[in-house]
Amino acid sequence: MGLRDNGTREYEGLAEQAAALAAGQVSSAELVRRSLERIDATQDTVNAFRRVRAEAALTEAAAADRRLAAGERLPLLGVPVAVKDDTDVAGEPTAFGCAGEFPPKSADAEAVRRLRAAGAVVVGKTNSCELGQWPFTEGPAFGDTRNPWNPGHTPGGSSGGSAAAVADGLVPAALGTDGAGSVRIPAAWTHLVGIKPQRGRISTWPEAEAFQGITVLGPLARTVRDAALLLDAAAGNHDGDPHRPRPVAARAAADRDPGRLRIALSWKPAFTGTPKPLHPEVRTAVTALARALAGLGHHVEEAEPDYGLIGLAFVPRATAGVREWALRVPDRALLDRRTRAAARLGRLLGGPVLRRARVAERRQHARVGALFGPYDLVLTPTTAAPPPRIGTLARMNGWQTDRAMIAACPYAWPWNVLGWPGISVPAGFTAGGLPLGAQLLGPAHSEPLLISLAAQLEAELRWYERWPEVGAGSVGEGAVVAMEGRGERCSTRGRARVRGLKAAAGRLRTAGGSGPADAVDR
Repeated sequence: MGLRDNGTREYEGLAEQAAALAAGQVSSAELVRRSLERIDATQDTVNAFRRVRAEAALTEAAAADRRLAAGERLPLLGVPVAVKDDTDVAGEPTAFGCAGEFPPKSADAEAVRRLRAAGAVVVGKTNSCELGQWPFTEGPAFGDTRNPWNPGHTPGGSSGGSAAAVADGLVPAALGTDGAGSVRIPAAWTHLVGIKPQRGRISTWPEAEAFQGITVLGPLARTVRDAALLLDAAAGNHDGDPHRPRPVAARAAADRDPGRLRIALSWKPAFTGTPKPLHPEVRTAVTALARALAGLGHHVEEAEPDYGLIGLAFVPRATAGVREWALRVPDRALLDRRTRAAARLGRLLGGPVLRRARVAERRQHARVGALFGPYDLVLTPTTAAPPPRIGTLARMNGWQTDRAMIAACPYAWPWNVLGWPGISVPAGFTAGGLPLGAQLLGPAHSEPLLISLAAQLEAELRWYERWPEVGAGSVGEGAVVAMEGRGERCSTRGRARVRGLKAAAGRLRTAGGSGPADAVDR
């Protein structure tokens, strides 16, 4: 890992690209063409995209350039972005990580419609694991999506394709979806900012509710301001939405002082009845971040939310959502055995059990929300462990996958049950150079405060200056050998990239890496 040379990597951020386009310093056609070239060059290795809209995106970029030349100005006019493949884009199928032939959609999802209304050019749809169920992005329908910081490891999931695309500089920002941490987990594991907004902040239409209300759309970006800018562009409601929170100005919040806050540092996950050990390097990194917050004048002390048995409300809603989606696929026989098992459980837990799970949410708001009397926000690890190696969870059976997933990612999912906002920010790196994250969690409608605090922290720590090595990432030679040994769809271009990875690994062994405290306390 290292500092990306700004002289050769200009116009990287979402806001930077929008400003450069408005000033006439670059054309949309140039930015979109560069994005498409980077996607093509990394598809054999990083494998971030399920669908690439090359011809359509270039046509839309040319139209954006004409609008810019005519003096039109919109927040994202001409800027290339990506969306996850559970979100409808007109003319493209929505396969959501599944195998099989899916028909093209006739209309954009409401969030995509709003991105287009802000002027964005959607260059493609990013990979997701099957129906977004797991914290990895691998599957027989599309292969393995890899972490740009180390291709031997996962970028997380289920929005792993969106995270990998942003982390590797293929697009400046992307939309993901978060049903149990699926924006925040890959943000943590790829050194990005990921926002899970308040339920209803970004419409899920044509779904009135996604996965019984636990899933929301959210942005992934390198900086807080870019994530907030994408949130503002995508936010808003459709007439059919059941949840319609009052609008917030996310981008403006990034420029405000959060004031002196009382922050609860929480280490204890919600009860699940399964072991959830906290990796020592994660604890070190989050502790260092807590110290940085204290150094900025905030009061930080250990305190725990009272989660109760919130998991009993999560499982019926999650599995009912899997069942609803599984019923739509063209060929259910192609679904992963774990997906079919989850869908069966969703049928068993439907009806009265599901209704009780939904009704329990109000009591859960009161129980967990009691912490927001003494404290303004909560700080926790985003995950309990660094990103696992490719294939670690994908080869497990259902029970093994559930246990491993809960052990690695026990901190994010309760906020999906509550429907409240959270933001994952970079918290440094393991000694081996793998990214780690911490999440700031708030009560209902607290995105502005979360964004203000994250932006203040970002100004202090400047995490956006660290990138994966150009064309390689912080990769150990063992990971490269494993890629070669498995022969993972390595074309001539892919083999050339592997040779570049070996060279980068040699440079890193010579240069050494930074640990979590070094990355945060500087």
